[in-house]
Amino acid sequence: QVQLVESGGGLVQPGGSLTLSCAASGFTFSNYYMSWVRQAPGKGPKWVSSINLGGTSTRYTDSVKGRFTISRDNAKNTLYLQMNSLKAEDTALYYCASSRIFQAAEDRDDYDYWGQGTQVTVSS
Repeated sequence: QVQLVESGGGLVQPGGSLTLSCAASGFTFSNYYMSWVRQAPGKGPKWVSSINLGGTSTRYTDSVKGRFTISRDNAKNTLYLQMNSLKAEDTALYYCASSRIFQAAEDRDDYDYWGQGTQVTVSS
């Protein structure tokens, strides 16, 4: 069956770095645009970043530009999010999601597949 499994979250101090991974299975990964969406405690989901099919075009929400880098390895069916200079406001549950279009959507219904999430906590 289709699975998106995120990993790499954890507790990190402000200014630190983390790399999230999302392992895809059960569908043709290279045929789907991929995104990261995060949800902070008590708030709705917020789009973070998206990448095109070949990994040659990326988009970011303004608050993470210059600090986060999205990438993908189609040979390994894996999506990544390198996060540097982390701030307390980056604390959230991070989801990876797939879609047939290149979009900056926040609702689960806008995506074909959605993972279970990995928690990122930025705190001293």
